[in-house]
Amino acid sequence: MEKPLNGKCPCRTQSWYIVLISFLIWFSLFYLYSSSMTFGKVGDSFLGNNRTGFVGSSESSIHDVVKDETGNASYVNDVKIEDNVGKAIYETENDRKPIKFYIDRDIDWLIASLMADDNETETFETISGKILEEEFRNSSKRRGRIKPVEAVAAATTIPKKVEQVVPQPRTQNVVKPQEPKPQNIVKPEPYPSPCLGRYIFVHDIPRKFNQDLLDNCQSLSSWTDMCESALNLGLGPTLPSNEKLYSKTGWFSTNQFLLEVIFHNRMKQYQCLTNDPMVASAIYVPYYAGLDVGRYLWDPIGYRRDHDAMELVKWLAGRPEWKKMWGRDHFLVAGRINWDFRRDLKNVSDWGNGLLSYPESKNMTMLIIESSPWNNNDFTIPYPTYFHPSRDDDVFQWQNRMKELKRRFLFSFAVSRKRCRFLECDQTQSCYKPESLMKLLQSSIFCLQPPGDSYTRRSIFDSILAGCVPVFFHPGSPYVQYLWHFPKDYTKYSALIPASARAKRDEVIKLIPNVIYADPASRLQTIEDAFNLTVKGVLDRVETMRNQMKDGKEVNSEFPEQESWKYFTFGKLGGYEWDPFFSSKLGKRGT
Repeated sequence: MEKPLNGKCPCRTQSWYIVLISFLIWFSLFYLYSSSMTFGKVGDSFLGNNRTGFVGSSESSIHDVVKDETGNASYVNDVKIEDNVGKAIYETENDRKPIKFYIDRDIDWLIASLMADDNETETFETISGKILEEEFRNSSKRRGRIKPVEAVAAATTIPKKVEQVVPQPRTQNVVKPQEPKPQNIVKPEPYPSPCLGRYIFVHDIPRKFNQDLLDNCQSLSSWTDMCESALNLGLGPTLPSNEKLYSKTGWFSTNQFLLEVIFHNRMKQYQCLTNDPMVASAIYVPYYAGLDVGRYLWDPIGYRRDHDAMELVKWLAGRPEWKKMWGRDHFLVAGRINWDFRRDLKNVSDWGNGLLSYPESKNMTMLIIESSPWNNNDFTIPYPTYFHPSRDDDVFQWQNRMKELKRRFLFSFAVSRKRCRFLECDQTQSCYKPESLMKLLQSSIFCLQPPGDSYTRRSIFDSILAGCVPVFFHPGSPYVQYLWHFPKDYTKYSALIPASARAKRDEVIKLIPNVIYADPASRLQTIEDAFNLTVKGVLDRVETMRNQMKDGKEVNSEFPEQESWKYFTFGKLGGYEWDPFFSSKLGKRGT
């Protein structure tokens, strides 16, 4: 038999009509049976879940048909359809569409598949894709319910990606927002350390500057047994029990010149010590400067008084830690008055050594029991008292006891025998006996504190400890001195006239924690003692100088050095009623 010119078998046309008629009959019966079913389920049951070229599955079809109140399928939800490159071809609005629209379209797909020839270039997918696009274009004209989103010149494949769109009110045309791009997530920093800005590095200086001095304590003084005074970490021997004068614990016979040792041992209990000088806010130098110079104060040979101090300064300046701020973050404690360390370097025979006069030392913060009102690198800290509590409750109980104490005398150290009490410091050394002194101070409302060898005296702090209001005769005694430990309003805790005595005594009692040094063998929990307030003051001072250096400013250039007392006391310069008191420097040793 001769092959037809078009290459197709004549019998194929007859077969095609038979298949088409059979399908139409079967499909009509099927449509009547399942007219209430959704189109996705019809397509799945008819063509199968994985049919080629049909977008949909048993879980999600191209269109979801929503039934009305009678149960009949009446309209289709909105769907956005994308092609295989992610571009939207069309989207349908949330309008009602007859189910016959979708049935007619699938019949066109089936006819296209039957007419396709295996050898021709147009496949089922390409033909049905064109039919699908054309049908939607015609429907848009016919019903006005299908809105083109993006015109496609030639659709070559059936869309294969379906993205469900959340239904919106018909009056709005809302486009689904794009998912935000993932950002670089910055993990939150852990809670800042409570020691941030408070770290202190302790210099490991040669033993000759501290421990060797204690090991040779018999050479420290020609008049006092400094070996006994150095007991109990520098607190001295424990005082005998006397509940009429003292509380049960925490009382020692403390020598005022052991402050450097007490402070060093308290520093060992400091909670924010660090072994890394680069993270430290300040650097502590545990040099026992007062014990060192005290051996040679009356020695006519000035070289011996200066030898160790000069060596220490040279050692510090050669350390890498010094170059961080050129010593401005360094501090040390000297347990004597400033005149014992401020000798004119040109006058070798003058009193004391030159520790505070060296150029390197002027960059450091010097903590001493009495400062110079005319210099800016030495700051006063309280003299040590006899009371060194180990618990907060010890302090609270002592304060309450001093408030309730009945006082027989208005003044101590006065003239009238009826109203005043006088303690004579004769050859019996009564002034140096804790029992005699505390008995006097606790029995008085006011305690007179005139200048002695210098502006200050230890009895200022003993009187505060006893709840006795101090009376001063010179502003250089306390008012320009203990700025980190006393209130700026000096009228609250001291007076020249016994006005509002009760209120002033309460203020004095409040100051007790500020002037005591806790037992170095323990640690107070909530109370800040003289040590804590001193460290806080040093850290603030170092931070101020650090900021000045960062800003390129000259350190302490905002005021003349000779008017340091004004700036540190009042925060500004100008004329004050105390100017006559500081018009000339107090002589050596208060003369």
